[in-house]
Amino acid sequence: MVVVAHADDAEYGCSGTVAKLCAEGWEMVYVMCTDGSKGSSDREVTEEELAATRREEQINAGKVLGLKDVVFLDYPDSYLQPTLDLRKDIAREIRRYQPDVVICQYPMRNLDGGFGVGHPDHLAAGEAR
Repeated sequence: MVVVAHADDAEYGCSGTVAKLCAEGWEMVYVMCTDGSKGSSDREVTEEELAATRREEQINAGKVLGLKDVVFLDYPDSYLQPTLDLRKDIAREIRRYQPDVVICQYPMRNLDGGFGVGHPDHLAAGEAR
């Protein structure tokens, strides 16, 4: 199982490993914590349209990788907090799929990292897991 904040976070972080595991017969599931409704430079697209596009793209990426499922927790993008509710939602998916391995984002702030390393949503998703 891979637990990340946003659609595409896993592709930046571990999709090569996930593709290899899927090819070896592992049943892999992605858990996306946010709805993907933020972060576009297109001022014409609504948050709902952006979220729907990112959901569709993530589902299609999952098919290419061979994922068993992609779960969307749909917390508002850019506002993710490591709350008890988020922890319960992630725990529910862990209990449902019973993974042998959980890959998640690093929960500690790293000011020396590259683009996206210190994103608050990434930190919250990593801490909540």
